[in-house]
Amino acid sequence: MSTTYPTASDDERETAIDAAAQAVQQGLLVVLPTDTVYGVGADAFDHLAVKALLDAKGRGREMPPPVLISSATTLDALATGLPPYVAALTEAFWPGPLTVVCTQQTSLTWDLGDTRGTVAVRMPDHEIALALLERTGPMAVSSANLSGLPAATEAGEAEGMLGESVAVVLDAGPSPQGEASTILDVRGERPRMLRRGALTVAALDEVLEPLGLAVLDETD
Repeated sequence: MSTTYPTASDDERETAIDAAAQAVQQGLLVVLPTDTVYGVGADAFDHLAVKALLDAKGRGREMPPPVLISSATTLDALATGLPPYVAALTEAFWPGPLTVVCTQQTSLTWDLGDTRGTVAVRMPDHEIALALLERTGPMAVSSANLSGLPAATEAGEAEGMLGESVAVVLDAGPSPQGEASTILDVRGERPRMLRRGALTVAALDEVLEPLGLAVLDETD
């Protein structure tokens, strides 16, 4: 059974983040707010916790969760072979609703599922999420919902779907955007759209245009 923590005041926020960080360090699942939708997260380097996350959502290993980080510089520790345009995109849109799919560092000792050597990484633009990530390090975080249902934009929605599986729920009110992140595959010479989301193609292309690039969008 989960425990919900409010985060409205400074004292409440500190208590909530401390409880969530301890839960993550113990291999348990937590619900956390982000700038897009609520997420359910676990220690990215605890393969049993990641498996519990997938089980809680009703997902298999073929749908590995993204990894959230608290600093853009962490990307270099998780990914390799990043094209130069990735720095321009992360500088413009991190923290924010951009997820980049990269080639993962071969030295990483984690098991996120059937990633085929990739990792999806995002730095969320949410004070609570960043404070938690600073305490825990990279977390495997997927939208807080049962597979096939809409992603939760309120803590209560997330608890209703996942409450039996998670230890801690951080309640920070409604999600600021309520729309999932935009996902780009950045392993090629130009970024390829994998999922449309809160960031538009026009916004992305505005950053890429000075580099002579544009997003390859085949999602229609």
